[in-house]
Amino acid sequence: MPSIRAALFASATLLASHASYALDNAEFEQCMAQLRAQADEAGIPAQVISHSLNTVKLNERVIELDRSQPEFTSSFSDYYTRRVSETRIETGRKKYREQQPLLQALTREYGIPGHYLVAFWGLETNYGSFLGSIPVLDALSTLACEGRRGDYFSGELMNALRIIQSGDVEASQMEGSWAGAMGQTQFMPAIFLKYAIDHDGDGRRNLWKSEDDALASAANFLQGLGWQREQRWGREVTLPDDFDFQLTGFAHQRSLSDWAKLGVRMPNGQPLPQADMEAALVVPSGHNGPAFLAYQNFRVIMGWNRSESYAIAVGRLADRIAGGGALHQAPVPAPRLNREQVTRLQQTLNEQGHDAGAEDGLLGPGTRQALARYQQANGMVADGFPDQQVLTRLGVLNETD
Repeated sequence: MPSIRAALFASATLLASHASYALDNAEFEQCMAQLRAQADEAGIPAQVISHSLNTVKLNERVIELDRSQPEFTSSFSDYYTRRVSETRIETGRKKYREQQPLLQALTREYGIPGHYLVAFWGLETNYGSFLGSIPVLDALSTLACEGRRGDYFSGELMNALRIIQSGDVEASQMEGSWAGAMGQTQFMPAIFLKYAIDHDGDGRRNLWKSEDDALASAANFLQGLGWQREQRWGREVTLPDDFDFQLTGFAHQRSLSDWAKLGVRMPNGQPLPQADMEAALVVPSGHNGPAFLAYQNFRVIMGWNRSESYAIAVGRLADRIAGGGALHQAPVPAPRLNREQVTRLQQTLNEQGHDAGAEDGLLGPGTRQALARYQQANGMVADGFPDQQVLTRLGVLNETD
């Protein structure tokens, strides 16, 4: 007899076969019955299951938001400008001063400098001022039943029930983002279970109301992801006029001394620091925008959120909170692409033999590398940047778009 998880997967596959990903209330209730059975099979007490899941509702807004994640639909210029704003920098500096005793203690214990912890806090919830107002159980149930990533979200729903079972939070108080991320540091349930800490000693891991718990949990998570003590996230650099942009991306990591030999320098023209470290070169808005050397801690930040734009924003916000200056080179604006347009871009690149990978509508590193190969083959600067010129040439945009 097939397992509950197999039944759920079959149901999710059926739902995902609909081009519109539509999900009506009858289908949702059928899926919820399967999820209750899965929770019972996982050993979650019946009282927790009934108390937590009997009032869960389908949330169509969650599905809409799942289709338009800003890390993938916004240009780096738009994303960075909104998130590393002067207001957020000033508030971060204030929070950094206010939290010094806690931050110093966390740095000693976990090795994470305080300005990074404050930067994550600022990026995730604007320093705890916006935690999300969507019932987490509604969000996870909707995404589990909607079908595109049903198996993942059904597992996270089980984890959320375990958190409720532990007594850390009541089901009615478990609110968060459209994707089920929770608290001041926006942990998914699996991360909460593994890394959340009761730092203030009140007997609960309360990432919603306790700044001590939230920041300590962030430090514990980053340590678990492999944060390198005494190292930065990365840094802005300048490139020589004849730089080969085919060397960008994490497939082309090399030592700082090797980057220096290629003409990479500090923004003020000084040589790169002499350190036994490797780095990748990231150019998020093309050859006319800023360039960054990304160290190992950049990859750690991407373990929290797999967006390069997010990792740069965290690193730069941390720099500014610690007193660093503005970027030497401002980001370059780019056309805002919807998912259909990105899919068309991927299809065209694949048809022309440049291997953009899955045609999923997400403008990630694989698509940018394929775009760089196309640019190289057509006598353009191969920076992988989807500007108006190359998108028009590929038929993704019209000249008037």
